[in-house]
Amino acid sequence: MSVEPYWELTFDEDGHPDPAERDALTQGVARRGVTDLVMFAHGWNNDRSSATRLYSTFFAPFPHLLAAGGAEAAGRRVGYAGVIWPSMDFPDEPVPHFPQQTEGAARTGLDPATREGLVRLLPCREATVDRLSELLAQRPDDPARLEEFVTLARGLVPGAQATNGQVPGVYDIGPGPLPAMLTADARQVCGDFASALESVGALPASLFGGVVDGMERLWHGAFELLRQISYWTMKRRAGTVGHDGLGPFLGGLAGSSPALRVHLVGHSFGARLVSFALSGLPDGRSPVASVTLLQGAFSHYAFTSSLPFATDRGGALSDLYDRIDGPLVCCYSSHDTALGVLYPLASMASRDDDSVLGLDDSRWGALGHDGLQSVSACSGVPVADVLRDGIPANDCVNVDASSVVSHGGPPTGAHSDICHEELARVVLLAGKVVG
Repeated sequence: MSVEPYWELTFDEDGHPDPAERDALTQGVARRGVTDLVMFAHGWNNDRSSATRLYSTFFAPFPHLLAAGGAEAAGRRVGYAGVIWPSMDFPDEPVPHFPQQTEGAARTGLDPATREGLVRLLPCREATVDRLSELLAQRPDDPARLEEFVTLARGLVPGAQATNGQVPGVYDIGPGPLPAMLTADARQVCGDFASALESVGALPASLFGGVVDGMERLWHGAFELLRQISYWTMKRRAGTVGHDGLGPFLGGLAGSSPALRVHLVGHSFGARLVSFALSGLPDGRSPVASVTLLQGAFSHYAFTSSLPFATDRGGALSDLYDRIDGPLVCCYSSHDTALGVLYPLASMASRDDDSVLGLDDSRWGALGHDGLQSVSACSGVPVADVLRDGIPANDCVNVDASSVVSHGGPPTGAHSDICHEELARVVLLAGKVVG
């Protein structure tokens, strides 16, 4: 680890923390006299080592920034914590500046890491994963086999059944019907995902030099459907771990270290996790001094008090930024194709237009692509301006990080390009740890 003191806190899928890690963190903060604790929650990662490597890389600039900003002289004693929770990635999503990962969904079927993640983290029966892998390897021209793949993939979603036509706990704009990817015609859904992959340059060329077409094209869309179904599960899980796990833990931490200031940082679904932790805080003083969301993979309307398409209700986290003794900072990038193209398509709960190219993502967009929406006094500020002038004195601040978060190949684009000194400094500025 690049910094110290550092602790890790592991939660299971229901939000239960590891007791030994919980106690070590709680007691360590008090024993070390930590005044400011930076807690980072990862997005999709397959294992603890991947998450720890992310935290070590992201935290690496902090000692230099703290020294340059006079934090120690001001009496700040900074500690660090990494939240570990059960999520998964797909190895064909390269992380900028990290060793290149293997290509997924090749002609051999699912790669070993994806197979393990589906079985261990989703979880999924091995026989089902074997059949999904077999179908991907064969990619038969028979439409019935495509239908079989889609049916098996949809069966991986735990508890996706709607209650009275509505699904609670996953839509950040209130309960809603199941998304079209879980209910619409299999061929249409796979075709839409294939079109989305084409739009971000993620479909390979055929042997004849053109873009793949026919059933081969639909099988690429089918693999993307499998990916998005796993993310549907991760999205729900992130909210549960935040509300039922991290929120109550932070309440206990405030009781044992009353003067402690906690700075929450979340990437992707980890941004949803730390945001839902606000809803799980017990009554009383909140220890949360700042929240910084990096490429957050949840609705850009989550914090609004009045939805533009349903003004009588707000988002799932309506006005909860009031529980932060400081700003809610949302960093976003236009180069994030995972959130700009694929997230709206996977989230869409009704089909007003069968063409992905005509998709209006204003209702289904993610805040990591265009920032918080319909939140008062929340306009976008270029990251360069923030680094020069500091965080604007607003409850909520959108930071356009497109000039920094800009590298990454298809299908996710710059979604994971977050390990930059500029973003580390944004976190410290948001928490007023440095000036």
